[in-house]
Amino acid sequence: MRKNAIRAIAICAFRNGDRILAAEGFDTIKQQTFYRPLGGTIEFGEHSSETVRRELLEELGAEVADLRYLGTLENVFIYEAEKGHEIVLVYDGAFTDRSLYEKTVIQGTEVGAPFRAVWVDLNNVGPGKPPLYPTGLAELLRAA
Repeated sequence: MRKNAIRAIAICAFRNGDRILAAEGFDTIKQQTFYRPLGGTIEFGEHSSETVRRELLEELGAEVADLRYLGTLENVFIYEAEKGHEIVLVYDGAFTDRSLYEKTVIQGTEVGAPFRAVWVDLNNVGPGKPPLYPTGLAELLRAA
């Protein structure tokens, strides 16, 4: 990501009861685990819903159905001591492969680097617990 640039991204909160699928991350400066739904940068000329489909196919090899736009969040954050700024279009959706909902951990790759996606209970994130990013996402999901 370019410094001092606002990044437009699209993410999808795949629901599984009270849980959503999120990539598990770790900030080594803050020494903090955090969670963020899967998705990525919207490419020029690409609709945000297509971004979700493309990113999930690239990251998990999974196809997405029933996408529903939930809202937009602005995310200004510090990660690894660097300031970031994102405009986040949030979707809800479903996997066409229903077996993904039964897995505890789903292995993915992002630009060749492996990552873990886990089902995160919305009641187990927030103050005093690992954060769910972008800020305001848990509230948006509860209201939807």
